[in-house]
This record gives sequence, C-alpha cells and structure tokens, in this order.
Amino acid sequence: MLHSQFTEEHVAKARAKGEQYHAAVAAADRVMHAWLKHADPDTGLLPNHVNRPVRIYHPHDAGADLYPYLILTSHLTAPEIYNGVMMDMLRAELRYATHPNGMPGNYDLLKKELGPPSMFGAAEYAKDGLLAVTERLGRTPWFYRMADLMTAAMENAAVESKHGLLPAKDSEVNGEMIQTLVRLATMTGDRRYLDWARRIGDAYVREVLPNNYGLPAMNWDFAKKAGDGRLKLRDHGNEIVVGLALLFALERDIEGERSVYYWPVLARMLDRILESANPDGMLYNVIDAKTLKPVDERLSDNWGYVYGAVYTFYQATGEEKYRAAVRRVLSSLGKYRNYNWEPSGNARNKELGSFDGYADSLESALYLINREPVPAAMDWVDSEMKVMLGMQRADGMLEDWYGEGNFNRTALLYADWKSEGVHPVHWRPGLKVGAIREGERLLVSIQGPADWRGPVRFDVARHRRWLNFRRNYVRLNEFPEWFTVDENTIYRVSPRNGSGALEGLGSELAAGVELRAGEWVVERAR
Repeated sequence: MLHSQFTEEHVAKARAKGEQYHAAVAAADRVMHAWLKHADPDTGLLPNHVNRPVRIYHPHDAGADLYPYLILTSHLTAPEIYNGVMMDMLRAELRYATHPNGMPGNYDLLKKELGPPSMFGAAEYAKDGLLAVTERLGRTPWFYRMADLMTAAMENAAVESKHGLLPAKDSEVNGEMIQTLVRLATMTGDRRYLDWARRIGDAYVREVLPNNYGLPAMNWDFAKKAGDGRLKLRDHGNEIVVGLALLFALERDIEGERSVYYWPVLARMLDRILESANPDGMLYNVIDAKTLKPVDERLSDNWGYVYGAVYTFYQATGEEKYRAAVRRVLSSLGKYRNYNWEPSGNARNKELGSFDGYADSLESALYLINREPVPAAMDWVDSEMKVMLGMQRADGMLEDWYGEGNFNRTALLYADWKSEGVHPVHWRPGLKVGAIREGERLLVSIQGPADWRGPVRFDVARHRRWLNFRRNYVRLNEFPEWFTVDENTIYRVSPRNGSGALEGLGSELAAGVELRAGEWVVERAR
C-alpha cells in the first residue's frame, strides 16, 4: 500500500534524522563504555574525576550528573549493563555511600571512608539524577530510592523558619527539593510530599520574595530575614525559580488556595527576571535583586531552565506575554552559534569553552522547541549539536570529569527529538532511527543492516500516565514527549511501500513491536 501523504522528500528527511540520531546515540554509548572502565574495582562506584590522585564519589557530582545518564544510555544501548552493572552501582551506593538514616555522603574510594550526611548530596542526587531516570523510565528501583531519599532529607531538615524546618538557606537546595517533591506528590498521592513542597514554597513566596525586591536570594537568613541581595540565573541558583513555578502549576491543577496568593507574587518574580535580560532575551549569570543589573555579565547557559519556568507559568495561567517571551528568546538563538557558554581550562577548544555549557544550553532549547517549534531555534540546535559532539575525544571521554553525564543527557534528548521518541529496544552501532510527523500519522525510517529486525518501542504520554500531571508542563530534568501513542487505541503499522502491515494496541507499541529495516507508517486503525 502506498501512503501518498508521505513523499520521497519526507523519506529523505526521516533518513537524515536517522543519521543525526545515530551520531548522538553512538557518542553517548562511547562515553558510557569509556567511564565504566574507571569504576572503582572494590565498590563499583564512579569517581568524580579520572587521572587524579584523589578518587572520591560525591552523590552531588558523580551520583547526580554522571551515573543517571549512564543508566539511561545503557537502557537503550546495552540492556545487559542496565540490568547488571547499573543495578550493582545502586546497591553499592546504598551499601557504601548511605548513612543509616537514609542520607547520602561522600565516599573516599581510596581511604574507604564515608563522609558526613549531605543535604546538598541528597537534593542533587534526587533532582538531577534519580528524577531524570524516573521521568524517562517510570517506576524503576531508582524511583524508590528517590522517594525514600526525599523522605530522609525532609526528616533531617534543620533550618528553622516560621513556616517549618527547611532543608537549607540557599535557593539551589530548596529549589531542587521543591522540584522533586512536586513530582513525588503527584506520582504517589502521599500528602507528605505536597506538604513539604508547600513548606518550602511558602517560605519563599510569603517571606523571601516580598522582602527581596520580588526575587529569590541566593542565600537567605531565615532568622534575620535578610539575604545577599543577588539572584543567580544559572545552575546553583535558578533552581528555586523553576521549583516555585512547578509548585504553582500543581496548585492551579488541584485548585489549591495557594494558587491565588502565589499568582501575583510569582508573576512579579518572572517579570523582573525578564526585565533583567539582554536585548535578545538572554539572561546573565547573576543579577542584583534591587537594580536588576548584572553582577556577573556572562550569559547563563541555563537560560532555558528559567524560560521553562516562564512557559510553565504560561501553561498554568494562559497569560500570553510569557509564551511570547519564550518565543522571542528562541528566535534569537541564531546569534549564538559557536558561543563560549562556559569558559574552562579543561576545554579542548578554549574558544568554544567546555562541552558542559553546550550540553546545558542545548538541553534548554530542546525542552522549549518541544512546545514551541521555532524554526530558528531548531536550526540552532542542529548546528550546535554538531559542535558539542565534535568535542568528544577518540577514547570516548571529553574532559575527564563527572559532567560528561550531561553530554549523554543532551545527546539522548536530541535523539528523542530526531526519532519522535521511537527507539529500538536494543540499539546497536549502525542502527539509525528517524521520524517525520504529520498530524497524528508518523513516518519512521529504520536504517541498518538489510537483515535487521527487532522490537521497537513507541512513547506514551508519560506526564499524564506516570507523573499524573493534568498538563505537560515544562519540567527540568524531563525527557520531552514527541509522538505518543494512546495505550487503548488500535494502531496500524505498515511498510510505506509493500505488504506486511500489523495492528496493535498503543500499549503493545509502547512495550515493543517487531519491525524490520525500512520505512514504516504509523496511524490509528480505522
């Protein structure tokens, strides 16, 4: 049967996307195999750095930024590693780097010593690591580790405030905690998680923002009710902006009374942040809360994290000016090709800076083009991905530190975009998957060995089915949904040219349907 809606031009585009998919997945696979060679031989834990005399596992570094994205890479490229080594590492983290109260600590791989409990370690490991695995894979063993870790963290919160005991004085830890607690609240229905998120949210909306010119402070003394008067709009600071926006969205969904009070306070926060941007809408690393002038004039590679919060606010309120702000910054990205987002002495090319700046900036854009496919932004993502992928060394490594997990994160996000979320259950080198969507119909190109055949998975509406959100809010550490199947709808999957069509429920396609190399059309069965 010839599907006339998909032309040869569509096929060519899908195949080109398959090439881009392959480049990204292959690069991530090389990083994973390179890093596994450096795992500690006694514990199995990953060190923060290689080729250094000190070998330490930090839950807030190797645990948060490296390990989770090796988990996700192995789930796609090496199921035997996913079910083997990655599970071994989780057991090792609990055995060697966790205190009896459930809190993580730094583990010295040479001295075999566990450091004191770390609230920062708990917040980072959960939000940047375990949460990302959960957003992509759902209820795995890492979800249960996250749930109990957040319980332990809040039960050990020690910063006194009139709103209750808080995890920390700084906006990074508190913001990370909100982001994780909100997801746990919707996923589990356990009221404790929502109560804890509200405790932190109230502390900022009712105290910090009104007393700090409408903005969060990087650090706030809850006893003196005073802060440092600065807001960091890159990582290690912007987390609270993202967390407050997501909590507000949840309050709107459940018609919580806080949504009425939070709305104008958060609108003012976002308005002032947008006012501080440069003419293209780009954000500075650090601004003065009173004057909005940049304290650090470098541009934030996490610009899109904050704009994700702006877009979430638009999704929750319908206020178009916030959507317009996101489209404006996306439209300006063409001016930032080959931009040095993160200067680093470890960078292979000092003019381009560290791969990590590219990884975060590209991640930022991928979250947003999923909701607002601005052509200029999509072109920019393609061009800058080539730059980032070109930073990988022949041995698979980049700069010999834990942040290389972020390289894998962004490569996998990019691959999702190019394949519309369609993946072989077990990828192998040479297998290229690209897809073109036209309305509710999808053209999937699978290129590889002529005799290849195997199970291929399709994505579902994870925000609704797994996380229990009413809307698909922009969420930091998410994996955006592209083409999704409905579990209770029957689909026809047929060769673009030829016979051999099959039908199955969306739930069957999500589990994996046997396909061979070639072009396939996916559509609802009539």
